[in-house]
Amino acid sequence: MEWSSESAAVRRHRGAAERREGPAAAPHREREASAQADASGGGRTRKGSSGSGGASRGAGTALSEARTVLALALYLLALRALVQLSLQRLVLSRTSGLQGEFDARQARDYLEHITAIGPRTTGSTENEILTVQYLLEQIKLIERQSSSIHRISVDIQRPTGSFSIDFLGGFTSYYDNITNVVVKLEPGSGAQHAVLANCHFDSVANSPGASDDAVSCAVMLEVLRGMSVSSEPLQHAVVFLFNGAEENVLQASHGFITQHPWASLIRAFINLEAAGVGGKELVFQTGPENPWLVQAYVSAAKHPFASVVAQEVFQSGIIPSDTDFRIYRDFGNIPGIDLAFIENGYIYHTKYDTADRILIDSIQRAGDNILAVLKHLATSDMLASSSEYQHGNVVFFDVFGLLVIAYPSRVGSIINCMAVMAVVLFLGKKLLQPKHRNVDYTRDFLCGLAITFISWFTSLVTVLIIAVFVSLIGQSLSWYNHFYVAVCLYGTATVAKIILIHTLAKRFYYVNVSNQYLGEVFFDTALFVHCGFLVVLTYQGFCSAFISAIWVAFPLLTKLCVYNDFKKHGAQGRFTALYLLGMSIPYLYGLYLIWAVFEMFTPILGRSGSEIPPDVVLASILAVCVMILSSYFIIFIYLVKSTKKTMLTLTLVCVATLLLVCCGAFFPYSSNPVSPKPKRVFLQHMSRTFHNLEGNVVKRDSGIWINGFDYTGMSHITPHIPEINDTIRAHCEENAPLCGFPWYLPVHFLIRKNWYLPAPEISPRNPAHFRLISKDKTPWGSIKLTFEATGPSHMSFYVRTHKGSTLSQWSLGNGIPVTSRGGDYFVFYSHGLQASAWQFWIEVQVSEEQPEGMVTVAIAAHYLSGEDKRSPELDTLKEKFPDWTFPSAWVCTYSLFVF
Repeated sequence: MEWSSESAAVRRHRGAAERREGPAAAPHREREASAQADASGGGRTRKGSSGSGGASRGAGTALSEARTVLALALYLLALRALVQLSLQRLVLSRTSGLQGEFDARQARDYLEHITAIGPRTTGSTENEILTVQYLLEQIKLIERQSSSIHRISVDIQRPTGSFSIDFLGGFTSYYDNITNVVVKLEPGSGAQHAVLANCHFDSVANSPGASDDAVSCAVMLEVLRGMSVSSEPLQHAVVFLFNGAEENVLQASHGFITQHPWASLIRAFINLEAAGVGGKELVFQTGPENPWLVQAYVSAAKHPFASVVAQEVFQSGIIPSDTDFRIYRDFGNIPGIDLAFIENGYIYHTKYDTADRILIDSIQRAGDNILAVLKHLATSDMLASSSEYQHGNVVFFDVFGLLVIAYPSRVGSIINCMAVMAVVLFLGKKLLQPKHRNVDYTRDFLCGLAITFISWFTSLVTVLIIAVFVSLIGQSLSWYNHFYVAVCLYGTATVAKIILIHTLAKRFYYVNVSNQYLGEVFFDTALFVHCGFLVVLTYQGFCSAFISAIWVAFPLLTKLCVYNDFKKHGAQGRFTALYLLGMSIPYLYGLYLIWAVFEMFTPILGRSGSEIPPDVVLASILAVCVMILSSYFIIFIYLVKSTKKTMLTLTLVCVATLLLVCCGAFFPYSSNPVSPKPKRVFLQHMSRTFHNLEGNVVKRDSGIWINGFDYTGMSHITPHIPEINDTIRAHCEENAPLCGFPWYLPVHFLIRKNWYLPAPEISPRNPAHFRLISKDKTPWGSIKLTFEATGPSHMSFYVRTHKGSTLSQWSLGNGIPVTSRGGDYFVFYSHGLQASAWQFWIEVQVSEEQPEGMVTVAIAAHYLSGEDKRSPELDTLKEKFPDWTFPSAWVCTYSLFVF
């Protein structure tokens, strides 16, 4: 079954030629035709060979370059428009406004009141008193309105605890007297099992935190109201946890699940989070295992939006973020569903994360989904015995927000294997056929495979060279505020290089070979490559292998369907239309996923640190996406008459864009109030004190420590603030843990470019105190050092052991010290409004005494709220920053000791 059989028109043309030339030429033509027929329908037909010119021209009828390019461009634009349409349709159907249904207007009112309080860092008055008071007032009002068949209980938990986590290279967390507001809605007769809904009302410093995560708490309040007034009885309890210390790296959820008496009732949970502002909330994590939870979401959610691809990407650690999902999974051994808003991550954790930027429809769809799923779980028989349904993973994905398809991963493996077998049978028939004089399909297929990989490799190398060049000349992130720049620069370069390689192959290797035969070969190579990806992903156990299955099954069906038309009419407009129509499903879903990839990763590259060249990352992702999208379009390179105009146009666009980028025509950041894309800068006015082994001060300094959270550093800031330049680059204190700087979190490996602007010493009203309480030798020969620390709500403790010493155990976490990346130890500490002195001990095993001591420790105190947060010098410097930046500033102190 081939695409290269000659048409009826060609046969008539050849017959007329034979009659004109007479019988003498007939034997030669018969041999030529016989060879063509034997060679899979005339596959490798020579365009210029004698006696077969008419046939080869018929079989190799070429498409118009301009029309083909226009058709492909319009096709992709139309599919992209459909994707955008599905994404903008937030709510599929409006609610009727009946009692018990979710009311987005009421939820917005909750949201506006919470964000009006201001930034809500753990330990601040805004977080611990004002927000808690507001939540309790609203819960009390809801309790008064609730139906008599339900019972509402409220508890304020203030846990203290410690744990270690491998996030950001690994560190240990300690919390004291933080706040959780816990509400239990249950049947009047009580319940033995419960489903948990979790949000957090705290925010990062200097951000109102509307999307992260006030809107989720507003949604949960309204869901609580809707369920409490409903006349529908519940079978199980629903626990609503409003936690007050998630931004402190998941502390409050740990306090609840390990210490609260209601935690033993929890059988499943739903976590509401944000990685962006508004849009659709995406189910990006489920399980572990427990496919019944996904089925519950599939059955109940009114506006589904879910992807196992997002789950596997997030859990791979590529995205530098984590949620309370990890705590409930790892410390509670409870299955759950993790949802998050992902759109517009440019303003995530900034001052622009305000309530007015979240659309009412985003709130409505989130509320409809959460309410429906919680009701489903609270009346499900499976919840009580959820452990019995813990078997295997599940493949799940939504179809453009209309519905979710979900099935067990073992079923997915069977489907994938069936797709692979179909391809093996289809290609095996061709590859195993005997060689003929005029055709060697196996050789042409292998050469086509090699050419495809060469085109991909060279295109990737090309865009990486461009990306490195752009990075070296200081024009990184030129696409951050104008994504089309990345498409015009890296996308066009990738397409142009792929076309160039295949055009050269067509001209110099496949000389005088039928266009249709080459189209056949390169379709088969694309099918084989996607089948290879499918085999690898399935073998590795990735549920995301369903994507490759789509890109194998539908193209294969398309080819089988268009074969007859292609056989009769050749590569004409009808064939193009049918071919593109058959490819619509894989391409539509491919564009759908590509949108999600860039929607999540583009903003992240603006806060990924100074060590990762964002242009290299984006160019690589864009090149891979182009390779995937172009894989089944390669055949058109061989079916068109020429590709010169296309390559010339793409090259001109790429070169013109590169020149504009080099000239700095595209500024990365924007202060546009409608769609801001700010540059993130951290400013810490700090005073440092270094002590030696005898306890004497050997160094003291003070200044404003400046960290830019993207690759451009301060290059765009210096013209506005000349004093911030490379002459004040911060230098690493080699003998101090984490280079002797007060890192809030252990992200030192991501940000190695810092600036240190000298400034007067600071004197907080609530200074931090750190002292050694005791130094004892244990019976097993180690040295036990006991410390006491007091200070603000956030402190960081750092440890570095000296040569011949090791940290064997401590009183933090599970007792086993966890190193951060680089070998030092990092402890993140926080407390609520009131807390006793923090006492802890570390145990050092000394195998060889050193004159410089056995261990260096340091403590940093971070003043993230209240009057101590500010200084005149810090305020003055902040005012100098341009409006397209988001400088997050606070005061801190740093003290280092040697023992």
